[in-house]
Amino acid sequence: MEFIETAFSNRVMTITLADDERRNALSGGLIREVVACIDEIEHDPDVRVVVLTNSGSVFCAGANLKEMSKEDAAKPGESVLDVTSLFKRILNSSKPFVGRIAGHCIAGGVGLAAALDISVAIETATFGFSEVRVGVAPAMISVVCLPKMRLADAKSGFLRGNRFLAAEAVGMGLINKAVALGDLDGEVTNIVNDLLAGEPTAIAVAKKLTTTVPTMEMDEAFDWTKEQSASLFASEAAREGMSAFLEKRTATWVKTI
Repeated sequence: MEFIETAFSNRVMTITLADDERRNALSGGLIREVVACIDEIEHDPDVRVVVLTNSGSVFCAGANLKEMSKEDAAKPGESVLDVTSLFKRILNSSKPFVGRIAGHCIAGGVGLAAALDISVAIETATFGFSEVRVGVAPAMISVVCLPKMRLADAKSGFLRGNRFLAAEAVGMGLINKAVALGDLDGEVTNIVNDLLAGEPTAIAVAKKLTTTVPTMEMDEAFDWTKEQSASLFASEAAREGMSAFLEKRTATWVKTI
C-alpha cells in the first residue's frame, strides 16, 4: 500500500497513516486504503482491536487541498464521499478503534480522531477546525464531532478556526487523554488490554449502544436495550464470563499484550 502501513500482533491490528510527504492528508488514495483495510478487518475474528496511528509529526492535516482544488473535485464526488464512508466504517464497525495520536490534528484530522472510540494524543499535538480560514466549513466532520462536544466549544472552534493543544481537545470531549510522548505507548497498551479483557460480542454491543441509544425516544430505547441485554445474558459467552467471575478465574477470551 502507498499511503498506510499495517501490522498485526496479539489480536491487535495497527494501521499507520504513512503519507508523511502530504502530512497524512485525507486524499482519495489514503482514504481508499484505510477503508479497504477496515473492510478486511471487519470479517476477521482474529482481530479484536484496531489501533490507528501515524508516522511523522502530523496525525492528519485534513483534506488534501491540492486534490480538492482541482476542477473535477470541486463538486461533490468520490473524494468527499470517501471521507463519509471512512467515518461510517469506523462508527459502524463491531471492533473498537483506538487512536494513538502522535502528531497534529487539523480540520478533517480532528474528525478522524473524533470518529475513533477511544483516543490518546501527545500533549504537544495541536488541534483546530481551520476550514473557515480557507473558505469552507467543517461540515461532514461535524457529524462525528458535535455529539462529543459542548455547543459553546463547538461554536468557538468551528467559527474561530484557531489552533489549540491536546489538553483543550480533551476538555472539549474530542479525545480522551493527552500524555507526554514517552507515556503514549504505555497508555495505549493499557487501553488495548482493557479492550482485550472484554468479550468481543459484548464489546460490539457496548459500542453500538453509544451510537444508537442517543438517537432513540426513551420507550424505544428501553425496548431495544432490553432485547440486547436478554440476548447477551442468554449467550454462552455470558455463562462463561459469570462462571469465571464466580470461580475467580480468567475468562477464556481474555488476552493481553
